[in-house]
Amino acid sequence: MKKTIFTGAGVAVITPMYPDGSINYDELGRIIDFQLENHTDAIVICGTTGESSTMTDEEHIKAIEFAVNKVGGRVPVIAGAGSNDTAYALWLSKESAAVKADALLQVTPYYNKTSQLGLIRHFNTLADATDLPIILYNVPSRTGMDISPATYVELAKHPNIVATKEASGNISKIAQVAAECGDNLDIYSGNDDQIVPILALGGKGVISVFSNIMPKQAHDICQLFFDGKVKESAELQLKLLPLINALFIDVNPIPVKEAMNLIGWKAGLCRLPLAEMSESAKAHLVAELKNAGLMN
Repeated sequence: MKKTIFTGAGVAVITPMYPDGSINYDELGRIIDFQLENHTDAIVICGTTGESSTMTDEEHIKAIEFAVNKVGGRVPVIAGAGSNDTAYALWLSKESAAVKADALLQVTPYYNKTSQLGLIRHFNTLADATDLPIILYNVPSRTGMDISPATYVELAKHPNIVATKEASGNISKIAQVAAECGDNLDIYSGNDDQIVPILALGGKGVISVFSNIMPKQAHDICQLFFDGKVKESAELQLKLLPLINALFIDVNPIPVKEAMNLIGWKAGLCRLPLAEMSESAKAHLVAELKNAGLMN
C-alpha cells in the first residue's frame, strides 16, 4: 500500500493579485492562515484555480516556495507542476522539489493532447524525475484528454504515482478505477459537487475550489463521512450545493475570486484572458453568498 498524501479537503488556493496584476503575497499569506485555522487538510498551490497558466516561471516557483514556508509543515503543500510539454513539466517538478513541496499535481497534457500510451510515458517520465509523490489530474473539460481505467492501472504501478484528482464527472468510470486500482491509487474528487459520491467509492477527499471561501465546511463534509456520519455528510454537501454551483457559473477561478472579493478578501481580478463576470452572474453569486450567511 502506498502512503496517502492527505485525507479530507485540500484547497486549490487562488492567487490574489494587486490591481496591476502582480501577486499579492501578503494576502496569500492571510488566506493560507485562514485555511489552516479552519482545518484545511492540504494546500494546493499553482493549480488551475491559482492561475498557473498565466504565471511566469519565476512567479510559479516563488509562489510554491512562499506557500511551503508559510505552511511550515503543518499540512502538505502540493505544487501544480503540470504542462503539455513533458520537458517543461520536468523542470517545474524539479524546481518544486527544490523548494520543498511535499507532492506534485500533474495535469494531463492539453491542446496538443496525446494518446493513452503518451499519457503513460509522460507521467512515468515525470514520476522518475523526483522522489515526490504525484497526484494525477484528470479534467477532460479543460484538456480534451481523459485517462482511461486501463491507463490508470498501468500508471498506478509506479511507486511515485500515488493518487488522482478526478474531475471527469463520470462516477461510473471512477468506480471502475477504484475497483481496478484498489490501494495502488488514492482518489480525490476534483468536483465540489461530487465529494460524497467519491468518498462512498473509497475516495480520500477532495481538492476543492469551494474551500477557498468555506474551508471548515469542505473539511467537515469529509470528516463527517470518515466518522461514519454519512447522512450528515450528505446533508451538508446538499445544503451547500447551490453555492458550490454558483462558484462555477463562469470559468474557474473567475467566480471564486469574485466571491472572495465580495466577502472581504483582497483577491483581485483574474489575469487576462479571464474577464470579469456578467452582472446577472454576479447577482446570482451574491444571492447564494447571502443564503450561505457569508454576506449580509
